[in-house]
Amino acid sequence: MGIHVELAIQVEGLRKRYKEHEALGGIDLSVRTGSVLGLLGPNGAGKTTAVRVLATLLRPDGGTAMVAGYDVVKHPQEVRRRIGLAGQNAAVDELLTGRENLVLLGVLLHLGKSGARSRARQLLERFDLVAAADRPVRTYSGGMRRRLDLASCLVADPAVLFLDEPTTGLDPASRQSLWTTVRGLVSDGVTVLLTTQYLEEADYLADQVVVINSGKVIADGTPDELKRKVGQEWLEIVVALPNTIEAAVRVLAPIAIDHPTSDQEKGTVALQLRDGMDGIAAAAVALKDAGIDVADFAMRRPTLDDVFFNLVGHPAG
Repeated sequence: MGIHVELAIQVEGLRKRYKEHEALGGIDLSVRTGSVLGLLGPNGAGKTTAVRVLATLLRPDGGTAMVAGYDVVKHPQEVRRRIGLAGQNAAVDELLTGRENLVLLGVLLHLGKSGARSRARQLLERFDLVAAADRPVRTYSGGMRRRLDLASCLVADPAVLFLDEPTTGLDPASRQSLWTTVRGLVSDGVTVLLTTQYLEEADYLADQVVVINSGKVIADGTPDELKRKVGQEWLEIVVALPNTIEAAVRVLAPIAIDHPTSDQEKGTVALQLRDGMDGIAAAAVALKDAGIDVADFAMRRPTLDDVFFNLVGHPAG
């Protein structure tokens, strides 16, 4: 039995250097047991390096990291027994069937023949792969392979799961299906650390988001806390005719907190309203009275994309 801990992952001052490049410059992380941490950042920010250190695939140059109650440097074997790691490429044998892949892993993990078969059966059901279980993996779609890859990480029933960009290259339906599966695992008490370039993925799955850039943590909080730092919601209007955009800005300025911003190319005007719901009605009346036709009229809340842009200076992905 492992140590039961309130924090499944605890990282202090973690450092990793490759020659001249500092991949991790002293990062701190803490992830509660049974929760999801979304690790975001631009390419080359250090996300994959952090995952590799926590999964005992890379030795850090400084700092400490505890996973499932064990130190990744002092007790790597104990850490490995308690984690699963799914990368961007499905790590399954294409020539074997889905069932054979899972049974083989179970046997290698000393579950015994019948234990391995029974675990494979459970996982095939859980990941909706029963119909394809006895087909070679080379016939699987991208989404099915990714589900099988995730299933293979769970043969050993890990306490902590590392998902490094798990839905890259999947179509929206497969991505949504994988999200539902991950949520199910978390409700069973599994702790997940997820790196992703899809901000809606972090928004949907993560209880806590950490943004790293150039090997340092630059933001940490729940998705809602991070969005609130960017600002309040705003009214976004798309005018039907681009040549009416200046007139729209003129009639909306009196009801805006600050001067409305506009994008001539997209035909949009954005403003924060003084009077909440009354402001929405006033904006609609002002545009109608001025004879300005509107194609879209909606309140927008900051997204994690806005947070990312605010912190890093360019969109994610």
